Amino acid sequence: MKIKHDKPKTSRTKTSDGSGRRRFLERSTHAAKSGSDRWVLRLYVAGQTAKAVTALNNLKLICEEQLKGKYHIEVIDLLKNPTLARDNQILAVPTLVRKLPLPVRNIIGDLSDTERVLVGLDLIERSALVGKQ
Repeated sequence: MKIKHDKPKTSRTKTSDGSGRRRFLERSTHAAKSGSDRWVLRLYVAGQTAKAVTALNNLKLICEEQLKGKYHIEVIDLLKNPTLARDNQILAVPTLVRKLPLPVRNIIGDLSDTERVLVGLDLIERSALVGKQ
């Protein structure tokens, strides 16, 4: 499963390092912490293959656990409208695209690795995975 990340937004904060000098700390603005109320997720598939069904079921489970009542899933079948693949730069299926909250994120695969999906959707930080491995 591949996860494509757009560059996260950062903010800079001045802080003292004890020596009286100021330095800048960069903090990532994570969508999950921004209080975004509405999540719009698009799952691009090519027919009702086993991987497409698995991806949709996995996505529903994750959304019910993490985003209860705050999400909308759109399933887009590229067999019915193949031009959407080109227009939305979909190179493989199934592909999950987080449209809202910004920034846009793409996750390719059947979404069976829940922890990686949570990181890809920005619901948990990547550092949370490092401690588990």
